[in-house]
Amino acid sequence: MFTIESHINSLKQGLQQHSDTLVERIKETCKLNYYKEIDLLDYTAFVQSSEISLMMYSMDKHANEVFYEGNDSSIFSGSYDLLEEIETYNIPDDKEDEFWAFYETSDLKISEAETKAIVEWFVECWNKADGKSSTLPAYFSFHDYDTCYDLQNDEWITDGDKWEG
Repeated sequence: MFTIESHINSLKQGLQQHSDTLVERIKETCKLNYYKEIDLLDYTAFVQSSEISLMMYSMDKHANEVFYEGNDSSIFSGSYDLLEEIETYNIPDDKEDEFWAFYETSDLKISEAETKAIVEWFVECWNKADGKSSTLPAYFSFHDYDTCYDLQNDEWITDGDKWEG
């Protein structure tokens, strides 16, 4: 029998297994020598069923990814893989139908709880990595969501505010 609480606990355990790696990768992004045309860092989660990938993009204020085309190899721009297709929870094959039936009956509540758990986990890792030492504004969002989390100010904002700030 699946419950939202048991599902979220399973998700949190799955995420926790990757915390050390994520903390190290966030630390690496804080040490990069960013191209001067970069205005902000956009940490983005791509969630697919029971997997998540995390990327960091260097962006300008017009919502465009910034690329450096010069010859100085110490300058960073573009994107950075934080975690690639990690499994966040495991559904036994013989329980898959039962799980998806449960998920469909409570999908909005589950989605909200998953979003909250993933953001809390990322922010915890961000803080452990001393992410606020980054001199660029930084945001965490889910691909194609309208809201994002301002990592420097610890608050939810609309995606549009990220580009206006």
